[in-house]
Amino acid sequence: MSGARLILASASPRRLELLGRLGAVPDEVVHADIDESPRKAELPTVYAARMAAEKAVAVARPGDVLVAADTVVAAGRRILPKAETEAEARASLRLLSGRRHRVHSAVTVVDADGKARHRLSTSIVAFKPLSEDEIDAYLASGEWHRKAGGYAIQGRAEALVRMLQGSHSGVMGLPLFETRALLRAAGWPVG
Repeated sequence: MSGARLILASASPRRLELLGRLGAVPDEVVHADIDESPRKAELPTVYAARMAAEKAVAVARPGDVLVAADTVVAAGRRILPKAETEAEARASLRLLSGRRHRVHSAVTVVDADGKARHRLSTSIVAFKPLSEDEIDAYLASGEWHRKAGGYAIQGRAEALVRMLQGSHSGVMGLPLFETRALLRAAGWPVG
């Protein structure tokens, strides 16, 4: 694409790494400063898609190609927070212990002409039943901080997952299959 730059609307080092796996190295990484509060009774899939789209709108620049994403961990219709405190992470891990939950990763790509395209990846993840000692050990790692649902599947939490159906990269924060398709549709060269 002549003259177009690739912008990643995310401060997440995981998304930057994942985008690099597609051979797409952004020219700029910009944090989208938006209100990430869920609306009353908003479904997790709707929330994830809205967040990705709003991040894209907040950061998009004419003539550039932009990638924005959001990942939501949901237990039923309940959106679990990006854990800020150990208590939030502990509550999420206790809730997810021994049960299945869904991880929704939404991606929005805006092409150089300003056309936005959207995709949603939904994965099912099941943790083994977690003992309090296992939860304590995981919390001591600190990798839960600012992670949706209080865990990072690319870290120590992966050893606690007994089943994953869907996109591992989506659970990490950027579903590569969907992102590749969107980038190609936007005319960005990816393999």
